[in-house]
Amino acid sequence: MKKLLCVTIALLCTATMQAQEEEKDVTKFLGIPVDGYKPAMIEKLKAKGFTPAIAGKDVLEGEFNGTDVLLLINTNNYKVCGITLIDKYILDESAIKIRFNRLCEQFENNPKYIPNTEPDKEQTIPDDEHLSYEMGVNNKRYAAFYSQLPDSVTKEQALGYLTGPIGEVSPEKMLERASILRKCYMAAQNKRVGFMLVEESAGKYRIYMFYENEYNKANGEDL
Repeated sequence: MKKLLCVTIALLCTATMQAQEEEKDVTKFLGIPVDGYKPAMIEKLKAKGFTPAIAGKDVLEGEFNGTDVLLLINTNNYKVCGITLIDKYILDESAIKIRFNRLCEQFENNPKYIPNTEPDKEQTIPDDEHLSYEMGVNNKRYAAFYSQLPDSVTKEQALGYLTGPIGEVSPEKMLERASILRKCYMAAQNKRVGFMLVEESAGKYRIYMFYENEYNKANGEDL
């Protein structure tokens, strides 16, 4: 047992050193890395069909996942660090529950994502939930978060290694496990995609969606 533990630690250290040498794997939006500078990002988004929404402002509009949205590009030190999508039209409580839960279902079924929450935590909204009351009186927040997996890791691998038993495995398999777990950890930290429900006025809601590149976020370097 002690020998197995030593081997595991050694393999994890090797995987960590390999990670430091690898190029950063950043979040992608419509296949576009959420990185670089805003002018270049705007041109790439225009090529995907987005158009300026407000003259003189870096706000775009277009259709995304079947919904009309406004798109904002977030930057830090002039580098793109996130994409924010806002539903263009408000919905009532019944319709927004359907939209929110449908998004949860789509992310759960998408092979590029795994939940960025505790295992088995339910992120959908119950049909009998009174949104306006829960948000106004109980300050409840409705949001769902996911990790965007790197191309080199399948969803089956990620979920299998994250939730499955270790068992007796060879050093080679242990190294593979360590590498995949490390990539999943990096994705959870730096490649978050999520959405939240916002009440714009009494009984009227929108979905705000976020594609984040945490590598480019402020971490106190300007303090």
